[in-house]
Amino acid sequence: MNLPTSFLGWVSLIWENYSGMFLYGTQITLVIAITGTILGSLIGFVVGIVQGIPVESGSSMLRKVVVKLLNIIVNIYVEIFRGTPMMVQAVVVFYGSMQVFDLDMPPLAAGILVLSLNTGAYFAESVRGAITGIDPGQTEGAKAIGMTHFQTMLYVIIPQAFRTLIPQIGNAFVSAIKDTSVLNVITVSELYFAGRTACGVYFRYFETYFIIALIYLILTFVMSRLLKFLERKMDGSRNYELLEEGEV
Repeated sequence: MNLPTSFLGWVSLIWENYSGMFLYGTQITLVIAITGTILGSLIGFVVGIVQGIPVESGSSMLRKVVVKLLNIIVNIYVEIFRGTPMMVQAVVVFYGSMQVFDLDMPPLAAGILVLSLNTGAYFAESVRGAITGIDPGQTEGAKAIGMTHFQTMLYVIIPQAFRTLIPQIGNAFVSAIKDTSVLNVITVSELYFAGRTACGVYFRYFETYFIIALIYLILTFVMSRLLKFLERKMDGSRNYELLEEGEV
C-alpha cells in the first residue's frame, strides 16, 4: 500500500478509513453535551433557588437550621466543582465509584454525571444573579397576596429569570461540546478519544487532530449561530411607531 506524501493526502486517507469512528465520536459528544447541559441547568436552578431562600427574623429555629445546612451543602458543592479541573473530577467519580462504592459505572454515564455536576456548579451562580436581578417589589407583592416562597419562585421569579438565562444556557452547551474532550481519561468514546485511537495506527497526529479540530469548530460554529438566531427571535422586532391618540 502506497502511503500519501502530502498533508491533504494524509487527511484524505485518515478520513476515508476512520470517518465512521469520528462521526460516532461526534454523536457521543453531542449526547453528552446535550444531556449534561439539560441536567446541569436543572441542578443550577435548584442550587440557585436554595441559595436564595430567605430566613426572616420570625422564622422557627428548625427552618433556620435546615436553610443553613442546605446552604452549607450547596456552597461546598459549588466550591468543589468550580475549584477543581473537570478531568480530575471525571477520574475521581469514575474510579472512586468503583473503589469506594463497588459501583461499576459505565464510562458514558460517569461522563454525563461529571459534566452535569460541573455545569450545574457554574450555572448556579448565574441563576442566583438572575434571581437577585428581579425587582424585589415583585416578591413583596407575591407575599402580600399570600404566596409562599416556593410559589413566588415557581410562578413569578423563575419564569422571568429563565428568559434572561437562555443565552447562558446556550453558551454552557457550546462550552460542554468542547469540555467533553477531557472525558477521554475515563475511556468515554467521544470525538477526542476517536482521534486518539486513529493516531495509534498511522502516528499522524497533526493530520488526525486537524480533522478533529475541524469537527469541533463546525459543531461550535453552527450551535453559536443557531443560538444567536434564537436570541434575535426571542427579542422580537426593535422597530416600532408611536400611535396617535386617535389610533389607540
